[in-house]
Amino acid sequence: MSELQRIDDQLQRMFEGDPWHGLSLSSLLDGVDAETAAARPIPGAHSIWELVHHLTVWLDVPRRRVEGRQAIEPTPAEDWPPVQATGETEWREALDRLRQAYRKLREMLAWLDEARIEETSPGRSYPNYVLLHGVIQHLAYHGGQIALLRKAQETASRNQ
Repeated sequence: MSELQRIDDQLQRMFEGDPWHGLSLSSLLDGVDAETAAARPIPGAHSIWELVHHLTVWLDVPRRRVEGRQAIEPTPAEDWPPVQATGETEWREALDRLRQAYRKLREMLAWLDEARIEETSPGRSYPNYVLLHGVIQHLAYHGGQIALLRKAQETASRNQ
């Protein structure tokens, strides 16, 4: 198995598979409705919806950096896009954008030349290898936050 295949395997496990640490991101989001996604059960924390927007950006930006060999840097507003409308339709659209960004990243990994992972990541001092592993680590980090937000929201709902 090549290193790109290993990276793809870990990305797939984290997003929709069976990661060793617990639930995949898809499993964590399964059954979340718009009301739960928009809720703020932990004061000062992001909502699940905001995290989904942010993760979508960070599945897309690294892919664009590697594909275009450009130092793409999202603005603060692009990094954490605001949640505008909070209906079920908008929530499903947000989830669809997340899945699409994930699929595009996996498609890129499928055709990328193995030597490209050793190239310096555009605008950075580290190789694309670190960037791509960072995407997986980022999913795990925010997946943990989503798990905590779900638990907090379930507790708040039971106490009402």
